[in-house]
Amino acid sequence: CDHLVLERRMKVALAGNPNSGKTSLFNLLTGAQQKVGNYPGVTVARRTGVFTLDSEEISIVDLPGIYSLYPNSEDERVSCEALLRPQHPDFPDLVIYVADANQLDRQLLLLSQIKDLDIPVVLVLSLFDAFEKAGHQLDQKRLGEALGVPVLAVNSKKKESRETVIQFVSANLDQQVVDREPFYPVPKEYSGLIQDVEDGMGDKGFSSYYLWQRTQQVSWLAQPEEEKELITSLIEKHQFKPLKAQINETLTRLQYLEPLAAKVFKRNPGSLSTSQKADAVLTHAVWGPLIFIILMLLVFQAIFAWAVIPMDAIEYVFAAVGSGLVEAMPGGWFTDMIVKGLLPGLSGVLIFVPQIAILFLLISLLEESGYMARAVYLFDHMLQGFGMNGRSIVALISGGACAIPAIMTTRTISNWKERLITILVTPFISCSARIPVYTLLIAFVVPYQKVGGLFNTQGLAFAGLYVLSIVTTLVAGWVFKKMLSSGTPSMLAMEMPVYRWPDAFTVWRSIKTSVGSFITEAGKIILIIAMVLWFLASYGPSRAMEEASASVTTLIEQGELSEAEVGDLLASRKLEASYAGHLGKFIEPVMRPLGFDWKMSIAVITSFAAREVFVGTLATIYSVGEEENEFRIREHLANQKDPETGEPVFSRAVAMSLLLFFVFAMQCMSTLAIVKEETKSWKWPIIQFVLMTGLAYLVSFIVYQTLS
Repeated sequence: CDHLVLERRMKVALAGNPNSGKTSLFNLLTGAQQKVGNYPGVTVARRTGVFTLDSEEISIVDLPGIYSLYPNSEDERVSCEALLRPQHPDFPDLVIYVADANQLDRQLLLLSQIKDLDIPVVLVLSLFDAFEKAGHQLDQKRLGEALGVPVLAVNSKKKESRETVIQFVSANLDQQVVDREPFYPVPKEYSGLIQDVEDGMGDKGFSSYYLWQRTQQVSWLAQPEEEKELITSLIEKHQFKPLKAQINETLTRLQYLEPLAAKVFKRNPGSLSTSQKADAVLTHAVWGPLIFIILMLLVFQAIFAWAVIPMDAIEYVFAAVGSGLVEAMPGGWFTDMIVKGLLPGLSGVLIFVPQIAILFLLISLLEESGYMARAVYLFDHMLQGFGMNGRSIVALISGGACAIPAIMTTRTISNWKERLITILVTPFISCSARIPVYTLLIAFVVPYQKVGGLFNTQGLAFAGLYVLSIVTTLVAGWVFKKMLSSGTPSMLAMEMPVYRWPDAFTVWRSIKTSVGSFITEAGKIILIIAMVLWFLASYGPSRAMEEASASVTTLIEQGELSEAEVGDLLASRKLEASYAGHLGKFIEPVMRPLGFDWKMSIAVITSFAAREVFVGTLATIYSVGEEENEFRIREHLANQKDPETGEPVFSRAVAMSLLLFFVFAMQCMSTLAIVKEETKSWKWPIIQFVLMTGLAYLVSFIVYQTLS
């Protein structure tokens, strides 16, 4: 029944150029009633939701931003399919075309194409408050008459605009397509081809321009094989050249639209002075990269400085909860599992949530303000030398949060070689899941000291690890550029948005979604691993466990142990005799040249499920048998001593070896899965895993052997 209800809903689609304000309008209309998934068969994000109109729920979809109906990437293809295939699940009853009022003269091309498809369409001009504040002028009535579409100007970031937009949609939801002269009449020289296509498809209800688009996009659109064969044969018969036709169409449309925009849109000559002055500095060949580096440095400093208080608070809460449970619950395996398995594992992740939230906050602010688009432009020329282009910077920067969505953003890169290189090197960028590992281990390598009053040594070391990951990424890109067969570099084409204040609602939703996903996805893995590790560390072959207890009893009887030493030694011997101890010792010979003992070896292996599991694993393993401070992970690990030498387990050499191993290693199965999905082959993720993990082992080996 639910399926039938969904089928009967009216469908509205939001279309427009990238950075036009579609997402803000989508959030305004849907509020919390929205879902994010993928289109069937591809990994392109699909944002859908509902809003209520006259007591009726209307389905709405936010189509990926495109510049025209001629796609150059996977994102653009799914938008074009939704508008060109009536069988598509997102084919709309009405298109809300969203255009940034401040960039109107460059955003009418796609609108004219949609209009020629005979799909009902309305025009919503976003960011109109900034438009008026800048002193621009627009004749909305004349614009609507010239385009043949209803026009509404709003600020889609203000909640009070919601009712205005809904009333506007209500008034035009049942509009009839007006029979008017198309913006681009299909040239008569192609009339024979269009007629043959129409006859072959057997449906007389399509506009000439719709048939024209289906003809040109035969290789892009998902359609029946017999239809593809028909159109392909007709293209050959009429000697049709799609690329030449697309260029002619675009030029013809612009020859009409540009003078139209000039008549209805009067730009204030002095309004962009502030933006122009800012770009003169922020996109400068020298100052631009320097400012970008300083901004990134401040971002990473903020991750440490701002997160101290909430991290300490979370750590205190877990310590209090653990102590309370020990006193309140009866002794036994269940209490032991909760206190020494579940809580340490969860605390090993949740304690770092403040840092991850701060990272997403700052990156979202940069994206929303319009600065990130400048970074794309700024680094395009440089990245070309490393086999990538300016659009790759979005993936590389996003990789600082998580490699999985970062790799998915490469769909906007139309050149396959540049896209593949970006996919292969993005996991070298230190992601947010490595933050717990870096934060934990840096304290063992670099003591905390203030530097220059603003910085601190640990924050600088943290930034240094990111610099190392960036340098490695670029070197790897250069190597792959030389290894992979050459292709024609893609051209960078993008809309440079005006600078604007970030939308708090959009930023908050981004943080909430990203951090929530981090907690739930990591949490599921950690809960399972924590339980398994607790069992493996608490139980073992009965004979070995008995011998461990007996050995400690003997030492007690001989008077060689103080009462305070008994608990620690008994826990250590039992852990060594447990299943976890046997597993760790089995793989220890391979890891020992890197300085990793059998306990660390277990943590390294489990971290291949997810990097952040490493800290939770250490917390779980080292907490077994301890009576105090089980949840104060950093202090607890710092107190661990080698039973043979009496030296700290996490020495400077060991911690540095671990740090560099995590900088270079491919330790995320989910990332490998998304690489396979994006490249449609297991070849590339296997190559990626072998090269990255091999490099990590080699670097860690050299560093540990040198420092020790």
